[in-house]
Amino acid sequence: MAEGRTGTDGRETAAQDLERELSKLFGRARSLSLTFASQVHPGLDSASYALLVHLSGIAPVRAADVVELTGLDKSTVSRQIARLEELALIERVADPSDGRARLVQLTDTGAARLAEVRADRRVRLRATLSDWPTEDIEEFSRLLGRLNSDL
Repeated sequence: MAEGRTGTDGRETAAQDLERELSKLFGRARSLSLTFASQVHPGLDSASYALLVHLSGIAPVRAADVVELTGLDKSTVSRQIARLEELALIERVADPSDGRARLVQLTDTGAARLAEVRADRRVRLRATLSDWPTEDIEEFSRLLGRLNSDL
């Protein structure tokens, strides 16, 4: 990508370059997600893996709250929760504030397997960025955060 592009043509070219690079990144991220999902459990798909990661940060929680927090469709969340439960990665427990309600949370096995995969993921990322100056990592993180906020 050329530096210092100006004007409408430069902005359009820069946007096309960004779109191409994001497309590559998303493809690689999907592939890595499948790899990490299979490391947690051979029967785990990438969508359910993503929900498992999300649940690890918010559980125990009601399934209805998962729908609200993730913005996913209720039927999608129900199907993924059922799959995670079937794989013994999450469990339903009684809600201490309402005995009639159930909460979902990671099982000890689910939490342990996810922790192992996350540790491996961090090692891989650090190895990938080992030649990057700290300032570049900070700037990339800042810009990626800005993009995520704007999306």
